[in-house]
Amino acid sequence: MQETVSNGQLNRQSYISEVDGSEREYFVYLPQGYETSPTQRWPLMLFLHGNGERGDGKQDLDFVLTHGPLYEVWAQKRDLPFIIVAPQLHMFGMDRKFAYIANRSRDSIPARLEQGTPERTYFSPQGEMQPGDMVDEWGQVAPLLPDGWERVEQDLLNILQHTTERLRVDQSRIYLTGISYGGFGTWYMASRHPQTFAAIAPVVGWGHPDFMPPIAEASLPVWAFAGGRDTAVQKSHFFGGINKLEQESDAEVRFTIHEDMAHDVWRRVYEGQDIYDWLLKQRRQQE
Repeated sequence: MQETVSNGQLNRQSYISEVDGSEREYFVYLPQGYETSPTQRWPLMLFLHGNGERGDGKQDLDFVLTHGPLYEVWAQKRDLPFIIVAPQLHMFGMDRKFAYIANRSRDSIPARLEQGTPERTYFSPQGEMQPGDMVDEWGQVAPLLPDGWERVEQDLLNILQHTTERLRVDQSRIYLTGISYGGFGTWYMASRHPQTFAAIAPVVGWGHPDFMPPIAEASLPVWAFAGGRDTAVQKSHFFGGINKLEQESDAEVRFTIHEDMAHDVWRRVYEGQDIYDWLLKQRRQQE
């Protein structure tokens, strides 16, 4: 089936960060049909990027286009029926810790071509597929990576509130998804604010078992993804939280391991259609 080329709008929205009082911006994608259907309310997807896409929220913001659903709608021109909100996480000194951030180039930011779309690329997996080592003592495992999305929790809540007040959002269908650091952030935000979301989809970011009780109590549907050959985020770390959630929740819990892939499982996940179809089926009861 031939895909419809998106004529959606990609806009920037300014805000003042609660973290440091700085003026920053985030992306807001309005899907095709938003302007021509003035009574329709649209599902909203909040996307949290990975560690390599951090920045100042101004000149660096285009790095957020590198991966995920914004890459799909903008660079690959796919017509996805979501309002997509994508902020940029503060640098928090990460450019001094990781060369892949310090040495990144704007040439790596995918462009929206006048004709056609960029060629898709994938990491080259290393080593054979094999089981991972299970975690026995979760009390000795830190629940989050350093300086992650939890530091901008209030910013994210403010952005969601502003978006739902300003745009025609179907508040029964607000979804949260993210990759790597953003996957960890997805679990954190879902645990802290489970009633806000209709479903979450963390990609190559595992959830600590301690985060699961609020998610289970809220009957929040979850679809998590891992890479079998991922050396950055071990697939075995997912099982503790997923098993606890499956035991305690009466909502749907999905866990997919792409055994043949490395850390960039997100490329296959967002390139496909299944994640979007699954999200669109999930609704939260309005109180």
